[in-house]
Amino acid sequence: MTTSLSSDRVDTANNESYISLPGGVEYENIEETKHGRAASIRTVAFWVCTAIVFGVGLGFKEGAGKASEFFAGYLLEQSLSVDNLFVFVLIFKYFKVPTEYQSRVLSYGIAGAVIFRLSLILLGTATLQKFEAVNLLLAGILLFSAYKLFAGGEDDSDLSDNFIVKTCQKVIPVTSSYDGNKFFTFQNDAWKATPLLLVVAVIELSDIAFAVDSIPAVFGVTRDPVIVFSSNLFAILGLRSLYTLVSESMSELEYLQPAIATVLGFIGCKMISDFFGFHVSTEVSLGFVATCLSAGVALSLMKRSD
Repeated sequence: MTTSLSSDRVDTANNESYISLPGGVEYENIEETKHGRAASIRTVAFWVCTAIVFGVGLGFKEGAGKASEFFAGYLLEQSLSVDNLFVFVLIFKYFKVPTEYQSRVLSYGIAGAVIFRLSLILLGTATLQKFEAVNLLLAGILLFSAYKLFAGGEDDSDLSDNFIVKTCQKVIPVTSSYDGNKFFTFQNDAWKATPLLLVVAVIELSDIAFAVDSIPAVFGVTRDPVIVFSSNLFAILGLRSLYTLVSESMSELEYLQPAIATVLGFIGCKMISDFFGFHVSTEVSLGFVATCLSAGVALSLMKRSD
């Protein structure tokens, strides 16, 4: 639907309700948008409650220590997922993905993320059991990631020079336009990929890059592969609905990124101290993670309200 330029007009033709205001601002299907946000809130709340129930059940079965490990891992993954959603917003804007197709892309991206992370967790568990020194490598990755987040000097809004984007564009030749929500279309007597498939590939590879930070972070809290995977799984499952809720307001969470950087730095230091025999309890780790993330969100909201 094209943007109407007439002022103060309400058009109800064909049962399509929208309000055109001066300056060309158009509000389409307001009720549908409200219902969509309400559905997203319910879905996010469902997965958060499910994660809490799982963690409490784990505590009753395996003890409070395991529950603390799960909740610390879950908070880490959830916070990193929120930070990564900002990159997804940039990807969708760069490729001009219509809003109605974004959920489909995220669904495939989430499915791929679950499979890849399970493989990475199993590999990481086996490696850590055989080579304790790998902890120092993972700690180094976390400390470097924390440094990059604190430095934050780069402008990542332009993806034209992004390595992942450029690689996918070379490997996957696509048509010049979208064909609905299809990944392939028949043109000039041949099947060709649409830009939507390219976007899925970029999302998948971006998540692999994210996992390089997130998986070591959870391994810094626990070595139990079940807890590592379950904390990842619960954080990922609500990602699509969470994107709907926070995609427009993530840039306003100014202090979330420094809070995440502080957490990654703490986990990196914890892994180093554990390697040399100075153990930091899971309860202390959980308290530190929860405090930092809560402070980051609270300070951001306070500044927003000023």
